[in-house]
Amino acid sequence: MPRRRRKWRPLGSPLTRRILAVNLIAPVLLVAGLLYLDRYKQGLIRAELAGLATQAEMVAGAVGEGAVSEQAMGFLELNNELAQQMVRRLAKPANLRARLFDAVGELAADSRYLLSPKGNIQIEELEQLAGRGWRARLSGVWDRLTTWMPEDESLPLYSESLQQRADHYPEVMAALAGRVETGVRARNGGGIVLSVAVPVQRYKQVVGALMVSHDGRNVARSLFQVRLAILQVFAVALAITIGLSLYMAGTIARPIRRLAVAAEQVRHGHGRRHRIPDFSDRHDEIGELSLALKEMTEALWTRMDAIERFAADVAHEIKNPLTSVRSAVETAARVSDPAQQRKLLAIVQDDVERLNRLITDISDASRVDAEMSRAETEPVPVRAMVETLGEIYRATAEEDGPRFVVEVPANGDPLVVQGIEGRLVQVLRNLIGNAVSFSPEGGTIRLVAEREGKYVRVSVEDDGPGIPEGKLEAVFERFYSERPEAEKFGTHSGLGLSISRQIVTALGGLIWAENMPKGGTRLVVKLPAG
Repeated sequence: MPRRRRKWRPLGSPLTRRILAVNLIAPVLLVAGLLYLDRYKQGLIRAELAGLATQAEMVAGAVGEGAVSEQAMGFLELNNELAQQMVRRLAKPANLRARLFDAVGELAADSRYLLSPKGNIQIEELEQLAGRGWRARLSGVWDRLTTWMPEDESLPLYSESLQQRADHYPEVMAALAGRVETGVRARNGGGIVLSVAVPVQRYKQVVGALMVSHDGRNVARSLFQVRLAILQVFAVALAITIGLSLYMAGTIARPIRRLAVAAEQVRHGHGRRHRIPDFSDRHDEIGELSLALKEMTEALWTRMDAIERFAADVAHEIKNPLTSVRSAVETAARVSDPAQQRKLLAIVQDDVERLNRLITDISDASRVDAEMSRAETEPVPVRAMVETLGEIYRATAEEDGPRFVVEVPANGDPLVVQGIEGRLVQVLRNLIGNAVSFSPEGGTIRLVAEREGKYVRVSVEDDGPGIPEGKLEAVFERFYSERPEAEKFGTHSGLGLSISRQIVTALGGLIWAENMPKGGTRLVVKLPAG
């Protein structure tokens, strides 16, 4: 029962999926690596910290000049109230948080307080109220997406106590010691906090430490922009890759699918209306495959035609002796004369022998193709074969039979060909037997073996009447029945020369018949030299 054919779909083909997978591995791995962007992220953090350090030094310089007063005995004192106002006003335009610690580590000013560190008014940045509608929600999602950063477990977690002191922040302690120090901390839930602490000095004397911090959103936005650009390039590359993959799959998978469907139709169809698509104009492997399938299908139909003709010929050839046997048997049952019965039994015996020869030759003819396709060829010395056959026929020839003459090269050339020795002997026996049938009494049969360029040529010549005009090719057809008048009917099946042509053709050679100018027939076999 024929299988149900599936409709061809671009992504339904396993070959298409393999092509897509192979082509997508490289860009996907590239994008995965680029999206990580760890080195780029570290560079952005360093640049952000450098900017914070510059801003912190400017604010610290202003506080050192404007909020530090000189007391008796040359002591310097930080004016907390004035410092609070300066820190808040200087930090606000830069969207920073600035905290000022005095020389003993106490919090002196915080840009989030409106009055003083001891006051009760604290400034907190609140998230903008989400608007109504899908646009507002989409805008909120986009903003969170552009500022999101995964939590980095390698960084210390940022925490802030109610009573802040300098020893809570290592960078502040370093600034009180006169050094500029930076800090990077992870925020709970994602994101980072960047901080820079610088000393506040007056006359080279450290009177406090200013810590400036930022939530790292600029770093997140910069990373998002780079990732977005990479994704845009990837989207274009992905579209091109998928398009080219589908095109490549279409040029490979679709023709192969059409060839498979056509082959299935030929297998399950009736008649010859199903044709193999011709892709030979592609000039590639698929074109070669389509041409091979087309030639194979044509060879298959040719073989089937030959089998049908052969079966019809066999039925016809077997029917004749069977009809003769039946008629003789029916007549013998009604005849009482012993002489007539013996004559009828002789007819039956001749027809049985004829059937035996016919069936034997038919069996041989049916096996030739299969045997020649499986058998291994080997070097065969044609010279020795012709000489041996000549000796055999000389030794077994009748007194009034033809005389055999063997002609081979005088230089001792073995005349080697690639073939199957048993089958080549069969070919030469068929040719010699045909020559014996047509040779007159006392005639001569010549076996000639010679080299002709890259070929070895063997000829069997007789002195017979020759082949009628227009029959030089017909003698190689199955059951060719034109025989000498003196030959008993049914002596030959008419398959000898047909089988010989099958064998020679399978070995890559040629066989033909020709009439010689002075009379007689020449049967020629020409095989590639081994």
